Amino acid sequence: MRIPRLLVHEYLQGLGIPGLLGAGLLLAGLAYGLAGLVPGWQALQQLRQETRDASEYLARVNDGSLAAPVVPQRQLDDFRSKLPSQPQATVAIDRIYALAAQEHITLARGEYALGVDPKTHLARYQILLPVRGSYPQLRRFLHALLGQLPALVVEDLEFQRKKIGDTDLNGRIRMTLYLSRS
Repeated sequence: MRIPRLLVHEYLQGLGIPGLLGAGLLLAGLAYGLAGLVPGWQALQQLRQETRDASEYLARVNDGSLAAPVVPQRQLDDFRSKLPSQPQATVAIDRIYALAAQEHITLARGEYALGVDPKTHLARYQILLPVRGSYPQLRRFLHALLGQLPALVVEDLEFQRKKIGDTDLNGRIRMTLYLSRS
């Protein structure tokens, strides 16, 4: 149903200027209200969707179909639980010597110092080992050390040859074995 223009024109003339200003203000207020309410309504819809997603995620975590997220403190506790304890330091040192023997590396008497790291409060066993062997042997030894003793950190390597034609290297390996204090 179409309203003829003549009827609209006559009706608007009947309102007069105050009526037209009122209608214009009414339309401007409606447009302003919609412009302010629509973004808020969209944000509310998005929040409702996020709440539904979070509820579904929590339900999946509770029923065991999804693993719980790892929080930093739990990661730190897991890390510390995987470290060898202080009494197991001799086992780790025996493992170092066994790996050296496996590669036919000569280990001279080393220097050992036990201390506590002030930042992490972990026990640390600092080891300085004089070594003698060929470059491939030493490289395999270090690779095996790092692979089998994840709590061990190689801090410094120093190798040298007596003569240019020598195949054996003399050197020192400075490393730290981190231990839990439990």
